[in-house]
Amino acid sequence: MLHNIYSSREIAEIIGARILAKNAPDIEIKDILVDSRRLITPDQCVFFALITHRGNGHKYIADLYKKGVRAFVVSQLPSQLSDMTDAVFLEVDNSLVALQKLTAKHRSFFDIPVIGITGSNGKTIIKEWLYQLLGTDKKVIRSPKSYNSQVGVPLSVWQLNSEHELAIFEAGISEPEEMQNLQKIIKPNIGIFTNIGQAHDENFINTQQKIGEKLKLFTKVNTLIYNSDQKELKEVIIKSGILSNISTFCWGKSAECDLEILHIEKEEKTSQIRGIFNEKELSISIPFTDNASIENAIHCWATMLFTGYNQKDISERMMALTPIAMRLELKEGINNCTIINDAYNSDFNSLGIALDFLNQQNQHRSKMIILSDILQSGRNEVDLYTEVAALLEQKGVDEIIGIGPAISRQGEKFTIKKTFFTTTEAFLQTYPFGNFNHQSILLKGARVFEFEQISRILQQKLHETVMEINLDALVTNLNTYKSLLSPDTRIMAMVKAFSYGSGGFEIANILQFHRVDYLAVAYADEGVELRKAGISMPIMVMSPEEYAFETMIRHQLEPEIFSFRALRLLEKAIKRGAIPQNKPVKIHLKLDTGMHRLGFDESEIDNLLERLKNNPLIYVQSVFSHLAGSDKPDLDDFTHEQIDRFTRMSDRIISEFGHEVFRHILNSAGIIRFPSAHFNMVRLGIGLYGINTIQQDGHKLENVASLRSVISQIRTVKKGNSVSYNRSFIAEEDIKVGIVSIGYADGLLRSLGKGNVSLLVNDQLAPVIGDICMDMCVIDLTGVDAKEGDDVIIFNAIHPLEKLSKAAHTIPYEILSRISRRVKRVYYHE
Repeated sequence: MLHNIYSSREIAEIIGARILAKNAPDIEIKDILVDSRRLITPDQCVFFALITHRGNGHKYIADLYKKGVRAFVVSQLPSQLSDMTDAVFLEVDNSLVALQKLTAKHRSFFDIPVIGITGSNGKTIIKEWLYQLLGTDKKVIRSPKSYNSQVGVPLSVWQLNSEHELAIFEAGISEPEEMQNLQKIIKPNIGIFTNIGQAHDENFINTQQKIGEKLKLFTKVNTLIYNSDQKELKEVIIKSGILSNISTFCWGKSAECDLEILHIEKEEKTSQIRGIFNEKELSISIPFTDNASIENAIHCWATMLFTGYNQKDISERMMALTPIAMRLELKEGINNCTIINDAYNSDFNSLGIALDFLNQQNQHRSKMIILSDILQSGRNEVDLYTEVAALLEQKGVDEIIGIGPAISRQGEKFTIKKTFFTTTEAFLQTYPFGNFNHQSILLKGARVFEFEQISRILQQKLHETVMEINLDALVTNLNTYKSLLSPDTRIMAMVKAFSYGSGGFEIANILQFHRVDYLAVAYADEGVELRKAGISMPIMVMSPEEYAFETMIRHQLEPEIFSFRALRLLEKAIKRGAIPQNKPVKIHLKLDTGMHRLGFDESEIDNLLERLKNNPLIYVQSVFSHLAGSDKPDLDDFTHEQIDRFTRMSDRIISEFGHEVFRHILNSAGIIRFPSAHFNMVRLGIGLYGINTIQQDGHKLENVASLRSVISQIRTVKKGNSVSYNRSFIAEEDIKVGIVSIGYADGLLRSLGKGNVSLLVNDQLAPVIGDICMDMCVIDLTGVDAKEGDDVIIFNAIHPLEKLSKAAHTIPYEILSRISRRVKRVYYHE
């Protein structure tokens, strides 16, 4: 084997697999695939069918086989095995363990320095900064972005090849007994323990246990680098006994440290850090002033000192550190474009991740990338851009604008539509921005190319209030609910009311990518908008209007039928539309089980069934109802009555049809509280967006939406003077106030004025005073350290939405759904 190409028989031996067919071919393997949606080339690829709480990879084997994949690692035998005689199936007890075994073996072939990084915060930043600092004179391989999990680490280590001189891998855990698996794969000889914080506390007995679990990454390192000022961390390191087998390099304020930190001086945009190493006083300057960046930079400084770099080189490189873009941002652009901003980061590993995100966007037919030179790759220029060109073609990108001398020199490697400029300035001066129209555009550039100039021009100009949507958190919440369901229970995701204010097609795209079974909207025009944005999955329309049935049929939207009038309107639309016999209209029957809003009564079921059975052009897809109080324990008796009634009514309906009919009655709260009523479908709404309406529930959801604005002006209001309309606030003393660019037209309810709620400014609460105006409000900044232009948090993970809804005597649903369309939405992916 060549240590980057294995035969399928070699892999079988390494992972202890059983080859299922006697005459199975022996296939050369170069690439590992664990997510069927991220297939690039099927040749030389092996698919590991993983089973997790998120899903079962075995479901996608047949589809991958059709796309050309011929090697599979499985723990369950596929039903179509006899039809895939030219494929090799390697059967194991656990596909994840097999993946880890293979990559651990792969790691064993390389005798190079490997830095392993763990801790609660800073792992990715330190890894990326070390890549910047050490990559100038070494060929470095490092984990892509935050690939630090039980699956991410193996995929990172698999990239190791004979060209690499140094490897930097990060490792993260969320519960006990995970780190020892990652240690066997990474096998670091230098360790960095960044710090310890509160992340994943709920899965550990205490902080000491969490530190002990993370330390398992370093049981066989030569040296561990850590900050001895973190007393709890230092204490566990000493008590663990690990020091009998490894050496340490510690930094901190103590004179006993290998790198003693003497003083940190912050200036406007830089920080100077002085310390003593080997009895010599040294200093570095970094272009950052926040405490987290200072701590991360000292870890990097300590690592460079330990590995023998001279102080002159360290100082020069430290001052040249650049910020690390920790997320991809999706924004509305000019001329109906969608902009994906990854403008501070350009390397080949992260390019594939960004292109996957680009391909999740279905709202435009045309996909474009604006790409700078890829710096510090350590690779031959011709080979690098040949591979980049192939990747863009494989990912379905239609057009490239290349910026930089290297990519321009290699322009002939690209076969798609292409334009090249040697500098960003040349592009800005000569390219007609009117050419950008109805496209998804990925901006991906090394920081030196200053793509933020391009981003500013391409972004649609909207006012300063921004709602940020964390797509990773949304997916995490989706997977939390998936883990509560059986594999056969389908999910209908609610995206009505602009996805509770979070966005329409942007949210639908991510849900479609993660294979949600159904979407639900309130009105037909919402469904049409999703269809026009490229959403092809089934969509139920919950409130079909009289004149919308023909539109729904034309766009393959599935109406909720809740009354005989609605059924009659559908029947008329079917007659007018001359629907072919083999394409009946799918409908969803709404039953009233006690909410007394919409739906058929039990007494109407027989008449309803007679009508439906007499019309072959109507196909009953689901039967459903609504619970009146699924999140209220004091209403549980009534909820059980509703579930029993629904079971009885739906049984009667389903018995009359010879196909599977979905039935669903549970919302987000019901999914958690009434597992016996999951049936074969559930409806996931507000929980998807991180709002848990159940008090004292152990299922932790992640915050998805954050709303922020800015201080437009700061002024002093003299004693006795009033603020805002109606003189509803009179200053009792001289006070400092801030005018914030958000009002009730943006969704900040007028009832929240007059001191009823506080907003967050630089981690300090500032009460809203006076009446809230249409476009702005006023906050009391007395005692708050603030300046004009500072961010103001209306709600986020720290200052939760529930505080606003409680102050407004309403529910989070209303606050979210009232946030105006004029508020700019920024969608980001870590």
